[in-house]
Amino acid sequence: MCWSRILLTAGALLLVQLLCLAEGVPISVDKTKVKEPEKSPEEPPASVDTGLHYDRYLREVIDFLEKDEHFREKLHNTDMEDIKQGKLAKELDFVSHHVRTKLDELKRQEVNRLRTLIKAKQDLEGGNDIAVDHQALLKQFEYLNHMNPHTFEVDDLDRLIRSATKDLENFDKERHDEFKTYEMTKEHDRREHLKTLGEDERKKEEERYEEMRKKHADHPKVNHPGSQNQLKEVWEEADGLDPEDFDPKTFFSLHDANGDGYFDEQELEALFTKELEKIYDPTNEEDDMVEMEEERLRMREHVMNEVDSDKDRLVSLDEFLVATKKKEFLEPDSWETLEQNQAYTDEEMREFEEHLTQQEEDLNMRSFDLQKQRDELEKQQEQLNAQKMELQQAVDHMERLKSPKMEPPPEVHVEGNAVPELDLELHLEQDLQSQEHHQQLNHVPVQREAPQTHQEPPPGQP
Repeated sequence: MCWSRILLTAGALLLVQLLCLAEGVPISVDKTKVKEPEKSPEEPPASVDTGLHYDRYLREVIDFLEKDEHFREKLHNTDMEDIKQGKLAKELDFVSHHVRTKLDELKRQEVNRLRTLIKAKQDLEGGNDIAVDHQALLKQFEYLNHMNPHTFEVDDLDRLIRSATKDLENFDKERHDEFKTYEMTKEHDRREHLKTLGEDERKKEEERYEEMRKKHADHPKVNHPGSQNQLKEVWEEADGLDPEDFDPKTFFSLHDANGDGYFDEQELEALFTKELEKIYDPTNEEDDMVEMEEERLRMREHVMNEVDSDKDRLVSLDEFLVATKKKEFLEPDSWETLEQNQAYTDEEMREFEEHLTQQEEDLNMRSFDLQKQRDELEKQQEQLNAQKMELQQAVDHMERLKSPKMEPPPEVHVEGNAVPELDLELHLEQDLQSQEHHQQLNHVPVQREAPQTHQEPPPGQP
């Protein structure tokens, strides 16, 4: 089963091709001239990432639908328009219980994955304390029915088909826009670098740039993609066969890597490697590998537009054979490479630089506002620190006023009426001193009583 083809055709195209069998196309050639490739053990083709953020979910759903015989049969008998209109999705009601159960599980896992992504995004944005309305946020993911997060229903399959088809149809346009932005950014950076140089250095740099540009453009002739000359070159150099024996059916079989009877986008792009090697060398400073990949995709788009008559993003054997009989195949126009087709116009470049200038001004203004806010906050912090210091000084002053100069004598506690003799004398002396001080203040002489002494009476007296 060709997963790369299934995934890149998307939605309806993904499901339509589920029935393709790995059978080679009948070939009627002279086997004495064409050496059959040695058979090797079959390996399942590697899954190709579609680039969609729900790529894994898409592949797993397709994988399990493919296992249901009823669904496969209906798919075989349903045309493309009916699939796009959602008629095939209704057949989901008739698939086996085991498949439905697994699809339910896949959907629950996908809903949980989206909720985890939403929560992670909220954490990064600093909204940890804000309640998350997952139901509202899940509305942005149109490829599943968020109102029913538990079971996989007909509406889910219909949504998946429509979303994948629409998203992959826009893939090339988005890629073109991204490459255009890349090229304009590169040119803008070059111009800005020149502004930093002196006159002599600037002249040398411009001469160097022009020399590299000419060196890149000096390459062998590039064959028109999909033309007889281009395919014959692959036939000779890649396949090692005589170009005089070129046979379209044999060529198709040799390069239909998975043998499903179609050229998908990856198989087509592989045919252009030889042409790209004429233009790009990863060891050369003048060769840009991003531009090489864009050139490869341009070639693939051109062949698809010319050969894919039913616009299913696949080239069948019949479509390929029809194309090999056209005049464009036998006598193609010259192919203009990227250096001959600038990705942007002068007007687009002017608008791009104006946009960058406006962005820079907005960033500078925002930076100025942030710096102003920072200065204001620092000023407020200094004021708060000064107030805090004044308050601390006031507290210290109040503490000093509260503290006495001399500490009072310790109180003496005695039991009962017993007063030690030393303590009694001390108290009497303090009282006397207090009285003298008081009388001196009032000019009153202090009469101090002489201490009485005990005298013995004269003899004869009692």
